[in-house]
Amino acid sequence: MTDVPASKSTGRLADRLFRLTATAAGATILVVLAAVAAFLVIQALPALRAGSTVLGSEVGWFPDGDSLTELIGPLAFGTVLAALIALIISVPVSVGVALFLSHFTPRRLQGTLSYLIDLLAAIPSVVYGLWGALWLLPRLQPAWDFLGDHLGFVPLFAGPAATPPRTILSVGIVLSVMILPIITSVAREVFLQTPRLNQEAALALGATRWEMIRLVVLPHCRGGVTGAAMLGLGRALGETMAVLMILSPGLTYSFQLLQAGQHQTISANIAAQFPETNELGMSALIATGLALFLITLIVNMVARWVVSRSTKAGQS
Repeated sequence: MTDVPASKSTGRLADRLFRLTATAAGATILVVLAAVAAFLVIQALPALRAGSTVLGSEVGWFPDGDSLTELIGPLAFGTVLAALIALIISVPVSVGVALFLSHFTPRRLQGTLSYLIDLLAAIPSVVYGLWGALWLLPRLQPAWDFLGDHLGFVPLFAGPAATPPRTILSVGIVLSVMILPIITSVAREVFLQTPRLNQEAALALGATRWEMIRLVVLPHCRGGVTGAAMLGLGRALGETMAVLMILSPGLTYSFQLLQAGQHQTISANIAAQFPETNELGMSALIATGLALFLITLIVNMVARWVVSRSTKAGQS
């Protein structure tokens, strides 16, 4: 028998250790996810089992209704609405900025501008909340008044606009600024991965720069841009302090974006009610947290499905 060289034996041992380490790391993610889900379900059971009459008498902020859904439903609606407004505003701007950085900015300025955009993602949410509440809201008031006066026939902009404009639309503006650097950074890196030969071939065939971007870059990067948008959506769904500092809360299913006291998000409601709630109220808050957990999980599953389909379409 020939002896196995020491280098091969060491290499195999290193491969086994790496495989075990990677497997343990992947399993840790699943264990943590399962532990969080189990905690939320167990802690939410008292509120889920209690009738709304009992819960309403024990918790002063609980609305009148037939079940816990009378609380979770409007909160989930407000959470999704604020995140969608932020996404609708930020995605076109982020894609435009990312294209500017990847295809139009002089090379000597790319690093500086990219660093400044990445720096926006490091600003704490409470700072965005202060900026929105103290600086942005007074400057949004004339614009919201204009929308209410001239487009009030559209249900979304039914006026008169609230004064001060502590509305879901104002929150969406602030959230869009908060998620813009995340979407921009990911989209920029995705655009830079477009094969150079494909871009040069399109230009050689007579395409303008915009036609090259529209026909080559954007189709190739569709899945990556979708993933970037979903990352931003996840940030917007879970944002707390900025929403708490800006929004005038309410529990309704309203699409009136210029009215105060109509909407509230799950995370902001938890932060507002947590300090003074009792044991049963805490269970109700955790039940709303479970709803937010499920919403985020569904959003990420849909995003993975969309990215997967976009990737397969791009490869075919």
